[in-house]
Amino acid sequence: MFLGHYGVGLAGRAALRGSAAQPTMQSTAPSLGTWFLAVQWLDLVWPLLLLAGIERVSIEPGPNPFLVLDFVHYPYTHSLLAAGVWAVGFGAVYRWRTGNGRAALWLGGGVLSHWVLDLLVHVPDLPLYPGSEIRLGLGLWRSVPATLVVEFGLFVLAVGFYTRSTRPLDAVGRWAWRALVTFLALGYAGSLFGPPPPSATALGLSAMVMLWLLVPWAYWIDRHRVVAA
Repeated sequence: MFLGHYGVGLAGRAALRGSAAQPTMQSTAPSLGTWFLAVQWLDLVWPLLLLAGIERVSIEPGPNPFLVLDFVHYPYTHSLLAAGVWAVGFGAVYRWRTGNGRAALWLGGGVLSHWVLDLLVHVPDLPLYPGSEIRLGLGLWRSVPATLVVEFGLFVLAVGFYTRSTRPLDAVGRWAWRALVTFLALGYAGSLFGPPPPSATALGLSAMVMLWLLVPWAYWIDRHRVVAA
């Protein structure tokens, strides 16, 4: 899952968008950048642990682009227990920094939503906890058409929700937002239909750069959009 995670972030930002009486969106609710940080937190930490050799993935080229990566060992980011711990920690830090308990609960749910969506698409490779022999996954990735429908469907709905709930404050708010949507869609398509990564190290580096780039980009956009009346 990739676009679906960002769809959750966009929907969460639109749902907790604050009031049109406020001068800017970020004055009353978590920024889009914070939402992107939450919903992709597990994947933001994963390349760091991958490059450190703590978690492992193997590359198995084949006809199904969704099954090229074999997630051999990633219990500290993608086990159910780890996802729950990360969710609680993320929410607690946000509550400590802002005093906004309601938003902290929503953001913690955003972190946990990553594991739930991964459960839908992954073949059984998600452990319950570090050391668990049980692997979960409903396997939507086995069907390329079904996965594309679900991913793009969630993303398109969320983009529409965010666009209707906000309006650009200036040209940056308009064009940076459109560029982000285009970048996400093309990046997703390129990752599927382009060549597989040459190594796990290359995968970790590219994932780290791309995913961490999107967070400040989202913060930038949110500063240039306001709540729609």
